[in-house]
Amino acid sequence: MIRVPADAENAHSSSVESCPSLRDVPSINPTQLMARIESYEGREKKGISDVRRTFCLFVTFDLLFITLLWIIELNVKGGIETTLEKEVLHYDYSSSYFDIFLLAVFRFKVLILAYAMCRLRHWWAIAFTTAVTSAFLLAKVIISQLFSQGAFGYVLPIISFILAWIETWFLDFKVLPQEAEEENRFLIAQDASERAALLHPGVLSDGQFYSPPESVAGS
Repeated sequence: MIRVPADAENAHSSSVESCPSLRDVPSINPTQLMARIESYEGREKKGISDVRRTFCLFVTFDLLFITLLWIIELNVKGGIETTLEKEVLHYDYSSSYFDIFLLAVFRFKVLILAYAMCRLRHWWAIAFTTAVTSAFLLAKVIISQLFSQGAFGYVLPIISFILAWIETWFLDFKVLPQEAEEENRFLIAQDASERAALLHPGVLSDGQFYSPPESVAGS
């Protein structure tokens, strides 16, 4: 009979003991992944994302700020009623600020309809409003006589132009990339949870390891 050396026997026994059993292998628990998926789906059902809501608030601020400046301009020129009748009823492209106010209303309606109600995930709507705003303001500054009417001849066109381009930057560099990143994370988490459910349908418990009733006791 061949006798196994003691060192080899000890090494073999230690290697066997070091091997993890089936119960010691940590299983992939998809609970956290499912919680993230459910939270994402809940946000989608609840409403728009936080960054898109911030964008819509900024669009509303654009309209309100231009409206406030226009009302101040009406008061500066000699009263709201008199100046309003002059700029609206007797509209003159070269001297009236009413069209800049209508331009802000146009941006508000298009952007809120596209990105709040329809939840559009493309830049074409903001590109359209910014292009129309830029072209109109440039033509008005070149053709009209706004600069001869005091400070508001500079303030209203410049602020309207800046706000339109800030909206474009915010949507293109913040809203759309962040929402695309969140959607990718959702798809990755969903795929990982499906794989975990297929590979690890459940964790084996101690109650599942038992001897059949007909076996000899102590076997």
